[in-house]
Amino acid sequence: MNETPPSLLGLTTYLMTKTGKTARGRLADRLAERGLRLWHMAVLAALADFGPHVQRELASRLSIDRSDVVKIVDGLGAAGLVERARDTADRRRVTVTVTPAGRALLESLKSEALAVQEDVLAPLNARERAQLTALLLRVHDGARETAQARAGREAARRAGCGRLLR
Repeated sequence: MNETPPSLLGLTTYLMTKTGKTARGRLADRLAERGLRLWHMAVLAALADFGPHVQRELASRLSIDRSDVVKIVDGLGAAGLVERARDTADRRRVTVTVTPAGRALLESLKSEALAVQEDVLAPLNARERAQLTALLLRVHDGARETAQARAGREAARRAGCGRLLR
């Protein structure tokens, strides 16, 4: 008897959370079969899409704790999926670059993600899937802008400029 209360079915945020949790779990299971986690895929994707990154900037871009990025990059590096190099201008900075093997693995992981997506979105036709994607992108962009504005207000408040923002 695992029935969702009807009052929750009217909450889009509840439906997004439950659907996202299901999709994330299925993808995480597929990645775990390869000894990987979702963050491994995210790091590879960021490096492939945006190019080499300093570890600190990679952590910021993906909203991952810096110490966790170090562990993730260590694992990817040990597997030959990324390379690290010290910045010649600042030896404290370490730049991470995806290797050809990392790019090949990412393509395979994207195939896994698409298979999960196909399964989760099976009740929708192609037009509905495109519409859902477009709507979710708008929601995603709006949420990101709201978070950035909130972070800016918080930084200004900490700097003593809170009165100017009211």
